[in-house]
Amino acid sequence: MEFDLPGFDLVRFVRDTLAEDLGEGLPGGGRDVTSESVIPADARFSGVMDSRDAIVVAGLPLAAAFFRALDPGIAIEVLVDDGAEVAAGTDIMRLAGNARAMLTAERSALNIVQHLSGVATLTREYVRAMDNPDCTLLDTRKTIPGLRHLEKYAVRMGGAANHRMGLWDAAMIKDNHVLVAGSVGEAVRRAVEAGVREIICEVDRIDQIEPALEAGATRLLLDNMEPGTLREAVGIVANRVPTEASGGINLDTIRAKAATGVNFLSVGRLTQSAPAADIGLDFKPL
Repeated sequence: MEFDLPGFDLVRFVRDTLAEDLGEGLPGGGRDVTSESVIPADARFSGVMDSRDAIVVAGLPLAAAFFRALDPGIAIEVLVDDGAEVAAGTDIMRLAGNARAMLTAERSALNIVQHLSGVATLTREYVRAMDNPDCTLLDTRKTIPGLRHLEKYAVRMGGAANHRMGLWDAAMIKDNHVLVAGSVGEAVRRAVEAGVREIICEVDRIDQIEPALEAGATRLLLDNMEPGTLREAVGIVANRVPTEASGGINLDTIRAKAATGVNFLSVGRLTQSAPAADIGLDFKPL
């Protein structure tokens, strides 16, 4: 099962995650003392991973990679695709192989599938609540360090799209940048002069819109505005650049804010606050 994300090293991620759990490099580390002491080296298990709740699945290729790293000969049957919405009680993966290897990889495999499926499930909930095909839901940079590429992948599995990946692929001019530059217009002008192609400028007042546009902003982020103000701002922008609303967006407010005519809504809690999905893995001896 191939899993390839630009900028993400799957082999390294699996190796480092397992090394952390096994305590490699620490005194007495580098081994699963429980499995080694309790489970015979030649014992074999079969296992079934299943969802205990209705979820959107994400991360199964990563789970498979954890098991294969410790038992290259393991038999794995992935029963659903990432991005699939499944009912409670659905089997999502079957596997059979060396018992010690499966027990050692179990927690790492489950952790990543539970977390990414949680992100995908919450994202799907927000997309449904938004209920607006003319507005695109975006994530933010509010991600767990080291997991950004995976969490943004899970957001896509949930039906939303990604904002900028990091500090390198677009300028995001916010209040602290404006504070140093002296004004919205001056901050945008400096980014234009530096040759930045994508310049997103945050505005939290109507009177900042024209200076940002005149200076060369390519997108306006309308921050913490109520629906009435958002609608007014969208009218002033008049499709000259895309508009994005952020701040104060939750499941109760998202539909009204999307209906104002903005092109995008960005929600940090998709990655910052998603609860882990309830996914289990039960083994039995072969």
